[in-house]
Amino acid sequence: MSTIQKVVLAYSGGLDTSVILKWIKNTYGCEVVTFTADLGQDEDLSGVEKRALETGAAKAYVEDQREEFARDFIFPMLRAGAVYEGRYLLGTSIARPLIAKRLVEIALAEGCQAIAHGATGKGNDQVRFELTAAALAPGLRCIAPWREWDMKSRTDLVNYARENNIPVTVTKAKPYSCDGNLLHLSFEGGELEDPWEEGGPYTYSMTVPPEEAPAEPQIVMIDYEKGDPVALNGKEMSPAALLAELNRIGGKHGIGRMDMVENRFVGMKSRGVYETPGGTILHAAHRDLESLCMDREVMHLRDSLIPRYAEMVYYGFWFSPEREVLQALMDKAQERVSGTVRLKLYKGGVYPLGRKSPNSLYNADLATFEEDSVYDQRDAAGFIRLQSLRIRGSKRIG
Repeated sequence: MSTIQKVVLAYSGGLDTSVILKWIKNTYGCEVVTFTADLGQDEDLSGVEKRALETGAAKAYVEDQREEFARDFIFPMLRAGAVYEGRYLLGTSIARPLIAKRLVEIALAEGCQAIAHGATGKGNDQVRFELTAAALAPGLRCIAPWREWDMKSRTDLVNYARENNIPVTVTKAKPYSCDGNLLHLSFEGGELEDPWEEGGPYTYSMTVPPEEAPAEPQIVMIDYEKGDPVALNGKEMSPAALLAELNRIGGKHGIGRMDMVENRFVGMKSRGVYETPGGTILHAAHRDLESLCMDREVMHLRDSLIPRYAEMVYYGFWFSPEREVLQALMDKAQERVSGTVRLKLYKGGVYPLGRKSPNSLYNADLATFEEDSVYDQRDAAGFIRLQSLRIRGSKRIG
C-alpha cells in the first residue's frame, strides 16, 4: 500500500462509490481522484463534483462522453449485430471499456499508481475494468475494495456511510443495483434475485408497459451508411442524438423490455431486467436492411461469428487483438449496408414495413411469381440432383 500515493476512482456519486472513496483514503492513506462519465444515464450530474470533493476527493473529473460512447463503442457493436445469449444487447458491457480507458488516461496524466472501481468480486465488471487497464497500461495497479474489505452487504455500506457522514440514497422501496447509459438501463437485486418473482414497479423506468402504450402505431424511417444509422425520419443526427431520440420514441411505445437469467463470465447465473428501447429499434432495422444488401454467404459467415463477438464484449475483451481483428471483418461486411428502413412501432413491437438500398441485391425479375425470362426452372432439377448425391448415398432404407 505504501507504493500507492494517488488513485483514480470510477465514481458515480452513489452509495457504493462514495463509501469506496472514503475507504480508499482511510485504508491506503493516499489521494483519490474521481472520474464520472456522462454516458447518457439521464441523471443530474451537476452535484457530483461537489459531492466527491466533500467526501474527500483531491480532484474530480466529470465529463460528457455520450458522442464518443455512441460513435466508437455502441455503433461498432451494433454493426456486428452483437447479442449475448440470444437476448442481451450488452448495454452495461459496452460502457465499461470506455470508462476504463478514460480512467487509464487520467491515471497517467495525474501520476496515479492505480485505478479503482466499485465492481464486486461476483460480477463481470471487475473483469472488464481490469482487462482494459491491463491492455492499455499494464503497469497500473487495480484496487477493487469489494475484494479487499470486510464489508459483506449493502447494509454494511449504509452503516459505514453513516459513520463517516456520507449521505445515503438507497431505500427499501428501490433496493436495486442499477446501471444506466445511452443504450440501456439495467436492474439487479431485490426481488429479482428470485427468478420466479416478477419484477416490482420500479424495475422499469425508460419504457411504459406495452399495454399502456399508445393505441396508434408510429412509423419511423432510419437511414444507414455502411452499417451505421445516420438519419431519423430524414433528419441527419449525431450518433448520440439519434440514439437518445429513439430511446424517447421507443420508450413511449414500450419497446425494449427484457427479463432474463444470464451466464456471468465468473461462472454463476444472474437474473436481470433490461430496458433498451433505441437499441432494440436499431438492431431490428439494421438486420432488416442487411437482408436486402448483404451477400448470403457473407451474412451466414458473419452470423456464425456473432456469438463469439458478443462474448468478447460481455467478458471484457474489447481491447483484445481478437476483437479488433473480428471488428475488421464485421466492418468489411457492412460496406454495402446503406439505405433506408421503414418500421412500425406498436405496443412493445418493432415491425419492419419496407427497406430500400442503392446496393440492393434483390432482383424482382428473379423473385417474381409471375412469368419471367431470366430463370429457367428446369435448371433446378440438376441442382437438386447434385445436392442430393451425398444424402442418397447415406440414408437408404431397406
